[in-house]
Amino acid sequence: FALSQAFRTVGAMMATPLGTHFGLSPQQLGTWAGTFHFMLGIMQLAMGVSIDMFGVRRTVLTAFPLAIAGAALCAVASSFHMLLLGQALIGVGCAPAFLACTVFIARHFDASRFTAMSGLVMSLAGMGILFTGTPLALLIEAASWRAGYTVLAAFAVLSWIVIFWRVREPARAVDLALQPAPAERQSLRKAVRELLPLFAMPHTLGLLCFACVSYAAFITLRGLWLGPVLHERHGLSLVASGNVALVMTVTGMISPALFGRLDPGPARRTRWMMGCASAGALMFGAMAFTHSAAIDIGLPIVYGLISGYSVLQYAYTKNGYPAAMTGRAMALMNMAMFLGVSLMQWTTGVAASWGVAHGIEPFRAVFLTVAGMLAAGTLAFALLPRAPVPARAS
Repeated sequence: FALSQAFRTVGAMMATPLGTHFGLSPQQLGTWAGTFHFMLGIMQLAMGVSIDMFGVRRTVLTAFPLAIAGAALCAVASSFHMLLLGQALIGVGCAPAFLACTVFIARHFDASRFTAMSGLVMSLAGMGILFTGTPLALLIEAASWRAGYTVLAAFAVLSWIVIFWRVREPARAVDLALQPAPAERQSLRKAVRELLPLFAMPHTLGLLCFACVSYAAFITLRGLWLGPVLHERHGLSLVASGNVALVMTVTGMISPALFGRLDPGPARRTRWMMGCASAGALMFGAMAFTHSAAIDIGLPIVYGLISGYSVLQYAYTKNGYPAAMTGRAMALMNMAMFLGVSLMQWTTGVAASWGVAHGIEPFRAVFLTVAGMLAAGTLAFALLPRAPVPARAS
């Protein structure tokens, strides 16, 4: 899971050297970054079915070698298309990472420890994002961007070996994996069919619109554009940009736990969600129209601190659907979040290239696009039907 977090945020330090080496346009950089999240997003349902059918261990051991192969391919890539293929393989390989951790904890530990263990896993996974700040910047400056992918591939190999060696599942999980073959072949189709009733519920569309932009804004900034804007707009070195990314990562790691503790409850939760997203849109608007280094350094750090508002979506989803539908609703929301990252990274790349072609600073176009998408997703959430507040919370 930590390596998955690292792979999704390498762009902040990789974008500038990759763009220089391959002569990539901003649109190509957006496509390169978005490919990982697109593949990861569309594979969520299949990985969930695989975990149910074959267990956590076998699913991860089968999928993760694709991430290793993708990282190795990126390390030796001689063209943009090889980079895209590498990113696609990494996305598929990392697709089960978060879900595997969650299911493993649920199956292996007592229910009373689920929240504590999940929080520990989330914190440890943040080490992957920390690596793509200052440490990755130092590695790229000392060697090259290829060394960054090589080191990540080596860590991925080590992770696979340790999982193969140490991870064992409780007997119940193994038994679940030994289902008759005909039932297995029907499972993916059944899972898709089970998502359809969610769309009949009036508040699903608003949730999906919000989920598409909330997490995407943080990852698009931290995982793609933060390094380039600090380097190209303000002349910061790669290492100095990495230091800013490191601090933003730390605030981003604190934020989910903070919002988890400050959750105002069902009656006010949606107002908090919309308020934080609106504040984020204003921050991106400020970065679009100012060329102040203090703004472009300070606001990403502040945004990292409020970015944890996206975790309120999980509580909203849990309360907004019947217990029998909660798992499907969570899976659908996760898909929307990852596909939203892919869409926003690709769209901002298109916007940056459009800005260059029309004499507009590309980062202004990028930040206005993020602000607009955040505002549109929040407005849709506000105007479309929302989940009813439980009577006891009214």
